[in-house]
Amino acid sequence: MIPRSLGGKKIAILVESEFIPEEIEAYQKRFSELKATVHLMSRLWNQPSVRFFSDEDTGNTPRTIDVDIDFQNVDVNDYAAVIMSANYTSVRLRYFEPPTGQPISAEQVRSSPAVQFYAQAMANPRIIKGALCHGLWILTPMPELLKGRQVICHEVVLADIINAGAIYTTSHTGVVVDGDLVTGRSKHEVEPFIDAITEQIQQLSIATNRFSGRRTLPVSRLKVAS
Repeated sequence: MIPRSLGGKKIAILVESEFIPEEIEAYQKRFSELKATVHLMSRLWNQPSVRFFSDEDTGNTPRTIDVDIDFQNVDVNDYAAVIMSANYTSVRLRYFEPPTGQPISAEQVRSSPAVQFYAQAMANPRIIKGALCHGLWILTPMPELLKGRQVICHEVVLADIINAGAIYTTSHTGVVVDGDLVTGRSKHEVEPFIDAITEQIQQLSIATNRFSGRRTLPVSRLKVAS
């Protein structure tokens, strides 16, 4: 059962250019209806804000969003959920800068600020992580964070996800829940994807309140379903 309110909890959405407008609008609309606060954030390159452009393969004029929150300036632990948006936003956010005068090495792919930010979220089981469509690309530089996790993704990125050690799981809803990690196959599943994230936030909140002062409920006790 989807709760009627998230009680003012904060939801972080990582975005970049080539975002899908309908996906971002769904987050803003649905989470706002649930009384949550949505923060669109990205890497701003020391600018007060950056304008990003949508992906358009239909010949339409790309749409834009202006983002004024740099994820490097926030505490990830303030958020109930961190969502990596769909399409090629995760690829763009994986950009890293090799040290001046040094050759590029494989180890440096882990140094991307966005990868590090999402990894920090993965380290906290009290944060629900969401990745839609191509979103799991944000984790492939750190395959140990995907190893053994049940996920679903778009088939375009499936080889990368399997090579990272994840367990591909089919689902009639197009959404798979593995404890604090919620994944969705494509933009077409954004609504059930939001529902699943919302339900996991609510379950975690209830569990925290119920067991507060006695013991911590392991994340493994949260719903694992597809």
